[in-house]
Amino acid sequence: MSELIRWDPFREMLSMRSMMDRILEDWERPAIGTIGAPPLDLMQTPEEVIVRMMIPGVKPEDLEISVTGDVLSIRGELKVEEQQETARYHVRELRQGSFARSIALPAPVVADKSEAKFQDGVLTLKLPKAEEVKPKMISIKSK
Repeated sequence: MSELIRWDPFREMLSMRSMMDRILEDWERPAIGTIGAPPLDLMQTPEEVIVRMMIPGVKPEDLEISVTGDVLSIRGELKVEEQQETARYHVRELRQGSFARSIALPAPVVADKSEAKFQDGVLTLKLPKAEEVKPKMISIKSK
């Protein structure tokens, strides 16, 4: 004899939520041919904004850096050597493809006077702050 189970709408909602969570997780994963956004550090001093981004394996000529308004954009492509026809991969974790990262800058900068260095897979950008945002010292005169 089979047992009757009472319908519980909350159990159905939890099942639907679980399904939606899986769909959204799949949506957030990078598409084929793209890699996730590389990690970066963003800091500022009184004179400049400094950005450090870890992008090992990328060549400087495969990078594009731009500043539009208060947004810094970095695009690039990581190219891995061609796969060998006769080789059979057992593990293939090296990522390849394009990436893009845009981030709001904490202060207006002078993009024309910016400096970019690339060493050991780390891109370092030094973006001088615009004159109107640099701190100004005000001297006090006493009588």
